[in-house]
Amino acid sequence: MSNVSLAIIIAVVPVAAAALLGNIATMPNIPTWYAGLAKPFFNPPNWIFGPIWAVLYVMMAYAFYRVLTSTEGRWTITAVVLFLIQIALNAAWSWVFFAGHNPSGGLLTILALWAAIALTAFSFWQIDQMASALLWPYLGWVAFAAVLNWEITRLNAT
Repeated sequence: MSNVSLAIIIAVVPVAAAALLGNIATMPNIPTWYAGLAKPFFNPPNWIFGPIWAVLYVMMAYAFYRVLTSTEGRWTITAVVLFLIQIALNAAWSWVFFAGHNPSGGLLTILALWAAIALTAFSFWQIDQMASALLWPYLGWVAFAAVLNWEITRLNAT
C-alpha cells in the first residue's frame, strides 16, 4: 500500500466513523424527541443538515489528508491529536444531545468542540494554510449550531 493510499484511509476513517456514529444517534430521535422540542425562529429545516454536514465532512477529511501528507514538522503530532480530539467531540455531541436527550450537556460538548476545531485550525495553519482554511466553514457552522443549541436549551428549560 502506498503512503498516499494509507494517508487517504487515515484521513477518511475517523471522519466517516464520526459521521456514521452521529447519524446512528441522531436519526431515530429527529421525528420523536427532537420534533417535540421548542425551537427558535432561526432553526433551519431538518433536510438542510444532511447536505451541509456531508460537505463539511468531506472538507475535514481532505484537510486532514493534506496535513498527513505534508512534510512532517514540529506541529504535525499536535495537529493530528487535535484533529482526532475534535472529531471525537463531533460524534460525542450527537450522542449527548440527541441520544441522551440532553440539550444542556450538548451545549457543553459543542462549546468544547468549537474550541477544539479552532485549535485544530490554528495547528493546521502552521503546516498547511489551505488545510486550515478548509476547516473555517466547519468552525462557522458549529458556532451557529452552538447558538441554536443554546436557544433550544433555553426554550426547553424546565
